[in-house]
Amino acid sequence: MLSANSSILAALFAVDPIGLGGVALRAPACAARDEWLATLRQLLPDSTPVRRIPLNINDAGLLGGLDLGATLEAGRPVAQRGILTQADGGVVVLAMAERLSTATAARLAAVLDSGEVVIERDGFATRSAARLGMVALDEGASDDEQVPAALLDRLAFLVQLDGQLGAPDALDAFQWDAKDIAKAKALLPSVISNQDAMQALCEAALALGIDSMRAPLLALRVARIAAALSGETEVADEHVSLAARLVLAPRARQFPAPPASAQEQESDDGKQPDKDESGQSDENPGQEPEPSTTENESFEPDQAEEESAGSSLAETVIEAAKAAIPAGLLAALKIGEMTKAQAQAAGRAGASQKSQTRGRPIGARRGEPRSGSRINVIETLRAAAPWQKLRNLEAQASGKPLSRPGQPASRIHVRKQDFHVTRFKQVGQTTTLFVVDASGSSALNRLAEAKGAVELLLADCYVRRDRVAVLAFKGKSTELLLPPTRSLARARRSLAGLPGGGGTPLATAIDAARELADQIKRRGETPIIVLLTDGRGNIARDGTPGRVQASEDTLAAARQVRFARLTSLLLDTSPKPQPAAQALAQQMGATYVPLPYAGAQRVAQTVRSLAVSNAR
Repeated sequence: MLSANSSILAALFAVDPIGLGGVALRAPACAARDEWLATLRQLLPDSTPVRRIPLNINDAGLLGGLDLGATLEAGRPVAQRGILTQADGGVVVLAMAERLSTATAARLAAVLDSGEVVIERDGFATRSAARLGMVALDEGASDDEQVPAALLDRLAFLVQLDGQLGAPDALDAFQWDAKDIAKAKALLPSVISNQDAMQALCEAALALGIDSMRAPLLALRVARIAAALSGETEVADEHVSLAARLVLAPRARQFPAPPASAQEQESDDGKQPDKDESGQSDENPGQEPEPSTTENESFEPDQAEEESAGSSLAETVIEAAKAAIPAGLLAALKIGEMTKAQAQAAGRAGASQKSQTRGRPIGARRGEPRSGSRINVIETLRAAAPWQKLRNLEAQASGKPLSRPGQPASRIHVRKQDFHVTRFKQVGQTTTLFVVDASGSSALNRLAEAKGAVELLLADCYVRRDRVAVLAFKGKSTELLLPPTRSLARARRSLAGLPGGGGTPLATAIDAARELADQIKRRGETPIIVLLTDGRGNIARDGTPGRVQASEDTLAAARQVRFARLTSLLLDTSPKPQPAAQALAQQMGATYVPLPYAGAQRVAQTVRSLAVSNAR
């Protein structure tokens, strides 16, 4: 059975799917997801069209355009309606939305904004209504698989089906059917909301770090729909709080700032200047006191009370949204933002390469099938189809008809400008370089735990069929324990026999990792440097001891890694986060993760996110 919160989402969306944009439903393919979709279908009117959009749909199937088969049969251009046009006034279900391409997401976002499909290609120039809501099914197994942000920004609800949506609400006790939805839909145009509700939602969005203007607008629509479901014509405070929990909390990017401390308030109260008998302040002598407002001077409502009421509502809404923030959301966002920024700053060589013969098809382009290029038959025929009637007439005029008179063309006339070839994208191989600090300080701290974390990372690389390399540094040198390989057993053996002790030649280790990464990059692969250290080097590049010179050489080597635009991750192996390691990560342009506060699974997930983001 579905929870009451899940039923609320289905009911709210069923009342106004077009106004709310849609629902991003993050859940694996399971019975609970199917039950939620079935519940939504029961709440929608019977006449509501529901269409399913497959992942690899082309533009013709999505938006409409030239019907290739009918065109070739009729000898003239014949248009077809796309799924979005067929779903006008209804709902589309987007399968595997986390794998949606950027181009398709942009087309869907444009349709959600304008409510129409505009086609200007294949000899057509049409505008068709496509006012619809969307259910984006997100089956992503990790944080690096997400629905495109441009699409999420236009969907009111971002929901994990097994997650909690906050404390129970008064609406939780109700169960709706299609008749209740129809009544709420009819009542919705007459529902009004005051200015305080909108102000409270905007303040809550600002406090949660939400930078999209669509979020509070969608939340206000949800509040109005909640009021309509309750049979009321005015938005109440509980409706606003519900909207904040459902719309704003899943989008939170920070915790709301705590209110001013009691000590600050007391100090402010203690600093109020004393007044003499004349009403003047001792702090500003000679100034006349400000005139006070009397009952005879103004009959307007007390603005102070209104501001206090609005502030109280905003605080209530912020607390409701804060209580509904999913557990672990902000921590995942922090690592995800660092990962994204690092991936954008990283080099793209070896990450994504264009190819003419190998890789994943990513569309077609106009061109001749030569130099190993593969002809795209469908797109070639699509380009030639609108011109068949004219070309047949030209052939008849020249005495070389393509068919008998009075009969449809039995052959298709294809010319040079019609040819299209398939484009491919080949994702380059990733090689992860583990640079392990085996010096005395790390041996005393967390070398054993670091080895365990590295083994999990190695296993993750093995599953992805990536290559791994292991470098260890201690004393005065850096040793390549394991050249780039796919052998998990060899990698484990190289770590198992790694002793600890000696100095920390951190600068030499960073130089060695950069040189090896450059070699890997020249082979067309994507290198990722994972550095496990406490950031406290004490051996300079020339092998002489001394923390001052060693620190300068280390920062210089780190800046060279950043200038080389190499993707890197620094795992601080100290018992507590060290400023030296944070400064080193900043100079390297690396993602910084303190190992004591990030478990081995989180570290492995961060490395995987770096690899996936760098491959896109």
